[in-house]
Amino acid sequence: MSARGPGCRLESECRGRISPVTGRVQNANSVWLNNRPFPADIEAELGCPVRLANDANCLALSEAADGAGADARSVFGIILGTGCGGGYAVHSRLADGPNRCAGEWGHLPLPWPETEEYPGPACWCGRHGCLETWLSGLGLERDHALHTGEALSAEEIAGRAAAGNHAARSSLDRHLSRLARGLAIIVDVLDPEVIVIGGGLSRMPHLYRRLPDAAARHIFAAHPIIKVRQPRFGDASGVRGAARLWEV
Repeated sequence: MSARGPGCRLESECRGRISPVTGRVQNANSVWLNNRPFPADIEAELGCPVRLANDANCLALSEAADGAGADARSVFGIILGTGCGGGYAVHSRLADGPNRCAGEWGHLPLPWPETEEYPGPACWCGRHGCLETWLSGLGLERDHALHTGEALSAEEIAGRAAAGNHAARSSLDRHLSRLARGLAIIVDVLDPEVIVIGGGLSRMPHLYRRLPDAAARHIFAAHPIIKVRQPRFGDASGVRGAARLWEV
């Protein structure tokens, strides 16, 4: 969160999105925020105008403007952390619609599920098998524990995999397969020139080596072109994107 400019204008990245009908938070995995008049509360507390956007939207905007996707017309930004969010920027501007839910791929169902993947884990949104339940850090941890009985953090799983642990590598392979299937749907629908991965799981180097080929086999194109990149500005990219909300 940061403040800038005359009159203390403030911009922030946030969980979920702001409903265009009610002005309240919707779709936040920090569920206590949902249906709260968060923007109005902040404006009343600080006494200055506020603009808020989903954290993945802010990531996409930052990386499209002068980051990893600065050379591209369209950028799909995803955050793989405690949740699984997405945002879409075209010509360095956020693409959204009347429902303010563009990029909400985390609550699409896992595509082409294997028998053991159906119906999938229960999601906080009330459904089963949402991509967020598979692709978030918590989803990776849950899946690893299910297969091994070990309660490890996503960071520990990645570390063991790098050290050659077979069970940890298998967990990352399953996660990669599910991420590839999820991104294939995004490519088929939006066809972004660049995909930028943010969040805690974005630090896993195997994603950038293996994800394009893994996704390509599911994409409805003869010779898929898939560019997956790390955010140029790392963990600061979302805040940088929030600062650009006043420009758009």
